[in-house]
Amino acid sequence: MRLLLVEDDLMIGESVLDLLRAEDYAVDWVKDGEMADTALDCQSYDLILLDLGLPKRDGLAVLHRLRARKDRTPVLIATARDALAQRVEGLDMGADDYVVKPYELDELLARIRALIRRSAGRAEPVYEHLGVSIDPVSREVMVNGQPVVLLAREWAVLQLLLARPGMVLSRKQLEEKLYSWKDEVSSNAVEVYIHGLRKKLGTGLIQNVRGVGYMVPKGKA
Repeated sequence: MRLLLVEDDLMIGESVLDLLRAEDYAVDWVKDGEMADTALDCQSYDLILLDLGLPKRDGLAVLHRLRARKDRTPVLIATARDALAQRVEGLDMGADDYVVKPYELDELLARIRALIRRSAGRAEPVYEHLGVSIDPVSREVMVNGQPVVLLAREWAVLQLLLARPGMVLSRKQLEEKLYSWKDEVSSNAVEVYIHGLRKKLGTGLIQNVRGVGYMVPKGKA
């Protein structure tokens, strides 16, 4: 999953960046509203963690522009503005959730997971499909009731494909979800992760769609 962190406080930004990367999210970090707009014009994200008191352009202006062009990316506002009227304004403008600084990091992660689940049309915390289950909190993967150990990016690929069975994701789309701006991407990285997943989970779960990409087929969970 790829997230956009919009935060001008260096200390907070660095701590949140480290936290999210430790959870194997790909994260792009920008420090003002204009850079946020530029990033959102150029890249799609699974979630935006948005501060309000930003230089150059206020966070609410960034949010308004995002929703005005019908972009439904989940937005979690994280700000020191704790007045009720400001929270209501942010939610009414299209934010999906709100945390007030200083916030607990575990709560922040839980809210991020909940918003990503909701955007994928899922209410349940554990993904279960075709004999495979993954728990985004514990990172536990089970195949027909047996635990399987995955590499970090194997996990990320599996989560992306299991989140929306039947949706085909191209290699480029997977790369964009797995890597941030600063990451180096080898030309066959996605194929290596898919190969590793098939060895560990069986060859039938992840299917090739010739000339398009990869998918997990629909079926009963």
